[in-house]
Amino acid sequence: MLLFVCILLDILTGPAMLGFGDVITALFWPGQANSTTSVIVWDIRLPMSLMAIVVGAALAVAGVIMQTILGNPLASPYTLGFSAAAGFGAAVIILTGITLPVLSWLTVPIAAFASTMVSAALVYGLARARGMTPEVMVLAGIATLFLFQSLQSLVQYLAAPEVLQSIVFWLFGSLLKASWDNLPITTAILGFCVLAILPDVWRLTALRLGDERAAAVGVNVTRLRVRMFVIVALLTAGAVAFVGTIGFIGLVAPHVARGLVGEDQRFLLPMSAICGAIIMSGASILSKLISPGSVIPIGIVTAVLGVPFLFGLIVLGKRRHW
Repeated sequence: MLLFVCILLDILTGPAMLGFGDVITALFWPGQANSTTSVIVWDIRLPMSLMAIVVGAALAVAGVIMQTILGNPLASPYTLGFSAAAGFGAAVIILTGITLPVLSWLTVPIAAFASTMVSAALVYGLARARGMTPEVMVLAGIATLFLFQSLQSLVQYLAAPEVLQSIVFWLFGSLLKASWDNLPITTAILGFCVLAILPDVWRLTALRLGDERAAAVGVNVTRLRVRMFVIVALLTAGAVAFVGTIGFIGLVAPHVARGLVGEDQRFLLPMSAICGAIIMSGASILSKLISPGSVIPIGIVTAVLGVPFLFGLIVLGKRRHW
C-alpha cells in the first residue's frame, strides 16, 4: 500500500505543476485529458516513476545478496566497485563522443554495462586466485572501487568544461533518462535475475548460518558465491546503466527489510525489493519537491537521505550478529 501511494505521489509531482484532477484524469482516463497533460504524465512522469521502482528493487536485491554471501552488513553493489566502474564506462564514452551507428541512445548504457561486467570479472579473478572467501572478495572489491574511482577522476580532469558537466550529471544519477525504450530492458534484467535466484533461496538462508553449517546441509558454498556474484553484477549493471550512479539503496533497504521479516531469504528478498522501491520512489518525490520547477538528481537525494537513515538504523536498531 505504501509503495502504491509513493508511485501515485511520484506521478502527481513535477516541475510542470499540473493539477491533481488533471493528472488523475490523464492517468486513468487518458482519452478525456488535455493532450499536453497526457504527454507529460504518460511519456515523462510514468516511465520515471516505474524506473524508480525497478532500479530501487534491483539495487536492494543486489544489496541483500551481497550482504548474505559476504556475511558483511556494509556490503552493497557500491562496495565491490560496480557502480564506480559503470560511471567510468559512461564517462569515457561522454568524453570521447563515440556513438553506435545504430541505436545511438544505447551507447552510454552499453558502455556502463560493459564496464561493470569488466569490474566483476576483475574482482572474480582476484578472489578466485585466493579461494573466493568473503574477506578476499571484499578486499578485491575495495581495490577495484578505488581503481575505477581514480580512473573516473582522470577522465574528469581531461574533459573540457562542457563535457565535464555532462559527465558529472550522469554520475549524480537521474531518472530523467528513463523512457519507455529503456524501462523494459532494466525490467527484463531484474526479472531474469530474480528467476535465477529463486532455486537458491534456501541455500542463501543456510549460508547465513556460516560456511561450515551450510556445507554440512549440502550447499556448495564456493559455487553459490560465484553464481550469486554474477547475478549481483547483472542487477547492478542493469540498474545503473540508464539512470547513473545511485548510492545507499543497496545498503539501507536490506537492513530495513531484515528488521521487518528477519533472515529467512524467502521473505527477506521480496521485502528488500519492496523497501528499495519505496525508498527510491520517495527519493524521486523529494527530488522534485526540494526545488520547485526543477528536478534535483536523485543520486544526490539518496546519498543525503541514506547517511542519516543509516545512522538511525545503527542507533535505534537491535543488536544483530553477523
